[in-house]
Amino acid sequence: MDAPLPPLLSTVETGLACEARGLYKSFGAQIAVDGLDLRVPRGLLYAFLGPNGAGKTTSLRMITGLLRPDRGEVYLHGHALRTAPEAAKAALAYIPDEPTLYGKLSALEYLEFVAALWAVPAGTAQARATDLLAQLGLADRVHDRLDGFSRGMKQKIVLAGALIHEPSLLLLDEPLTGLDAASARLVKDLLLDYVARGRTVILTTHILEVAERLAQRIGIIHRGRLLLEGTLEELRERSGKPGATLEEIFLQLVGPSAVTQAVP
Repeated sequence: MDAPLPPLLSTVETGLACEARGLYKSFGAQIAVDGLDLRVPRGLLYAFLGPNGAGKTTSLRMITGLLRPDRGEVYLHGHALRTAPEAAKAALAYIPDEPTLYGKLSALEYLEFVAALWAVPAGTAQARATDLLAQLGLADRVHDRLDGFSRGMKQKIVLAGALIHEPSLLLLDEPLTGLDAASARLVKDLLLDYVARGRTVILTTHILEVAERLAQRIGIIHRGRLLLEGTLEELRERSGKPGATLEEIFLQLVGPSAVTQAVP
């Protein structure tokens, strides 16, 4: 029998969009996530950073319920993921690092299909899809089949699909992969607008300059453990590097051999 859940902390009381307590996951002898505690307030963009293999993707998959932790609990919008998964996931969207699309559908058909899965009324879905495609620079590709889209265009379609039901919490694993500078700017503007309307984004990225510019809070994970968390100014203070760039703080924590990208 599973251990009883710790007391529920509602987002009304705590202002949290997401809370992870003591998440632990191993694959055989390999520990992927080692006692992760994460508290993400509502209405901000949170950058979850770390070198390759640090445990970022495993953490996100546990937070979304796609992967069950060996130990620990997740609360989304005040709902315990383990005992109330439907309520916890109702306002959640997740984009993995390698999303899958239905190539024979047009951009509009795909978005209407995803909207139907979330029970969004057809008229509302079409209006939202049209608006999202316009914001992402794809207004002229509405009726084109997805199998003819570039990788960057597919990445934007996946983002539109994640936003079609207007979730209050969006988790993104490397959302800028494959995007050129202009497309990356569109996506960043869309995410900032999303957060400005009181919603929450948790994203991973190897582009540290993007995290430094966009994120209100930053967490750095290495070897499955959260090493440092806070605003950029708090990270500078706690690392003893006043005025440092995020790249300098990051490399101090995880070492110069960490695989990352400092320039978008």
